[in-house]
Amino acid sequence: MRRLKYLFSRYFHDVLIAVEAILANKLKSFLTALGIMFGVAAVISMLAIGRGAQQEVLEQIKLVGVNNIIVTPSEVSIDANAEGGGDNTTRFSPGLTLQDAESIKRTIPTVSAISPVVSINYHAILGGKSYPVVLEGVSPAYFELLNINIARGTVFSEQQAAGGKPVAIIGDNIRNRFFNTKDPIGEYIKCGETWVQVIGVIERRDFTASASDELGISSTDNKIIIPVKTMLRRFKDRARIDPQVLEQASRGGGNEESASEDFELDNQLDKIIVQVEETEMLSASADVIKRMLLRRHSDIYDFEVTVPELLLKQQQKTNDIFNIVLGAIASISLIVGGIGIMNIMLASVWERIREIGTRQAIGASRKDIVVQFLSESTLISVTGGMIGVVLGVVLAHAIHVMADIETIVTLFSVVVAFGVSATVGIVFGYLPAKRAAEQDPVESLRQ
Repeated sequence: MRRLKYLFSRYFHDVLIAVEAILANKLKSFLTALGIMFGVAAVISMLAIGRGAQQEVLEQIKLVGVNNIIVTPSEVSIDANAEGGGDNTTRFSPGLTLQDAESIKRTIPTVSAISPVVSINYHAILGGKSYPVVLEGVSPAYFELLNINIARGTVFSEQQAAGGKPVAIIGDNIRNRFFNTKDPIGEYIKCGETWVQVIGVIERRDFTASASDELGISSTDNKIIIPVKTMLRRFKDRARIDPQVLEQASRGGGNEESASEDFELDNQLDKIIVQVEETEMLSASADVIKRMLLRRHSDIYDFEVTVPELLLKQQQKTNDIFNIVLGAIASISLIVGGIGIMNIMLASVWERIREIGTRQAIGASRKDIVVQFLSESTLISVTGGMIGVVLGVVLAHAIHVMADIETIVTLFSVVVAFGVSATVGIVFGYLPAKRAAEQDPVESLRQ
C-alpha cells in the first residue's frame, strides 16, 4: 500500500504535465487519435456484423428445426425418364405423396418424427369479413419439428388428425382480424365452403427474410393449420384424377402429347419434414431417403432432399472466415493508428527538446521523462478508444438501419477493442518516451 502511494505521489506530477501538453495541442492530439478512433470503431462494427450473422444462423436453425431433413418436389430431369441406352419408355411417378411420408416413417429407423405439408391459398370468412390466408395441412408433429409454440389452446391430437376432423390452429394475425375482442378457442371460422373449429392460437414469432428466401420458411401469422388428412378429404387433394381425363386417356383420345399433359398429376404434398434422432445421422438418413424415394418414384428424380442444418452450419463457417478477415482488416487500422502515435510522439520529442533538458536540469529523472511521454501517448490512445467505442456502436446501428443487416454489439467486442487501443498507446508510445529520456540535458538546453 505504501509502495502504491509512493508511486502515485512520485509520478502524478508527470501525468499532469502530459495532460497539460495534450490540452495545449488539442488539434494535434485529436489528429493523432483519429487512427485509434476509426480503428476501434471498425473493430466493434465488424464484430457486431459477425455476431449478428451468427445469431441469424442460430435463429434460422431454430426455425427449420434441429436435425430436420426437408423433401420437396422438383423439376423432372430429362434423362431421368429414360432407362438407359435407347429405351425411351415413359415412366410414371405419382409425385410427392402422403404414402411417401408414411413409408419413410415406417421404414427408416433413424427417423424420430415426420410431417407432410400441404399449403393452399384460401380466404377465411367470418361475420362478413374475408381475409386471405394460407391453409396448411400438417401432422401433429409439425409444431415440434419447427419449434412452433402455441399461445392458447392446444395442438390437434393424433385421433383428430387420423380422422380428418375439421379442427384448426390459427396464426396471430388471423386471431387479431377475426377474434380481437373474444377468445377464439372453440369458435368456428369458414375456409372456402368448409367450417373449421379453432382449437389453438400460434405464438407470434419473428423470422428473417433470408430464412424465408433460402430455406422456404414462412411466417405462421397468416396461416390456418389443419390436419393433413382434413386438407386432403375436405379441401383439396391434388393427387385425385379427374374421371373424364382418365376416361379420355384410356380411350386414347387426342394426340399422345396432349393426353400425357392431361394425365400429368401435381404433387399431393408440398414438402415432407423429417427429423432424425442424432445430428451425426443427418447425411446418411438423407441418402437413404433419397434412394428410397427414387424406388417409389420409378427412378424419376422429381424431388429434392435438403438438410437445412448442415447448409446453415456451412454458411456459419463461411461467415466465420469472412468475419475473421474483416476483423483482421479492421485491426490493421489500430496498428496504423499506433504507428501514427509513435511518429507524432517522436516528432514531439524533437520539438520539445528544450523542455526535456529543462526538466532534467531541475532534477527530473529518466523515469520521469519516460512516464511523461508514455502517459501522453496512452492518454491520447485511451481517449481515442473511448470515442471509437461510441462511433462503433453508432456505426453498427447505422448499418442495421440502412443496410438491414443484423448487428449485435457485445461487451466482449467493446472490451477487446478498447483494451487493444490502450495497449497500442503503451507499446507504440514507449519508443518515443525512451528516446526522450536518453537525451543529454546539456545538449538539449543548447538546442
